Amino acid sequence: AITILVRHVWGRLYSDEDEVVNYVAKLMLLLAISDFLDGFQCVLSGAARGCGWQKICAFINLGAFYLIALPCAVMFAFILHLGGMGLWTGIICGLCIQVVAIVTINLCTDWEKEAKKALERIES
Repeated sequence: AITILVRHVWGRLYSDEDEVVNYVAKLMLLLAISDFLDGFQCVLSGAARGCGWQKICAFINLGAFYLIALPCAVMFAFILHLGGMGLWTGIICGLCIQVVAIVTINLCTDWEKEAKKALERIES
């Protein structure tokens, strides 16, 4: 929320030109979306890693960023000529894939079974 509130002020820290300030304000909206999704995936990834699924999370991260985010960012920024907006849009595409994958894993998890496994590890 703070990112959205200060988006028109933030650019003034770097430039007095209205074009720069307006572009930074647009980018800050994408940054706010990216921050929200990243925070959400951090919580979900923490739950998955707590279950010992670091390898699965690593594959999801690699796939989301190298197979989705990077190609999308290149396409949006350089082929569709969106510049910085395109780079951030590509990152957001990767984050969306990452969040959907990790939400799916968390929803399909038998949490009772995971709790029993954790209890067994503590007792042994």
